[in-house]
Amino acid sequence: MVPLKMLNILLVDDDSVDVMNVQRAFKKSNIQSALYVASDGKQALDMLHEGRVPSTNRLILLDLNMPRMNGLEFLRAIRADPDLSSTPVVVLTTSNDDRDRVQSYAHHVAGYLLKPVTSPAFVELMSALNAYWVRVELP
Repeated sequence: MVPLKMLNILLVDDDSVDVMNVQRAFKKSNIQSALYVASDGKQALDMLHEGRVPSTNRLILLDLNMPRMNGLEFLRAIRADPDLSSTPVVVLTTSNDDRDRVQSYAHHVAGYLLKPVTSPAFVELMSALNAYWVRVELP
């Protein structure tokens, strides 16, 4: 049997309901990847710099609208940091604003996903996202 590849996912989102939705979707989809949570970009940077999120097989799920340091500010910070610049980031947001999408892709995000409003759609989105990264992107 081939060992299951696992991701170390850092979810950066200040909305506790959205965090619970991600956790619920992981459970319903039987996603075994480790999930770390930061409530804003500043806390996420601290966690990354302090090694609280393993550097191997790391993926960041990033909301854009947050206090202290929003998602776009966070993207600028990690892309400017040689130790973090190659970390894959997928934006997971409610913002359907083309300016946010363009700015995110300008900072080399791996994807821009809108949060579905229904639970089944969100579970399906998280399952597909995890399956893609585990099967295609991991070494």
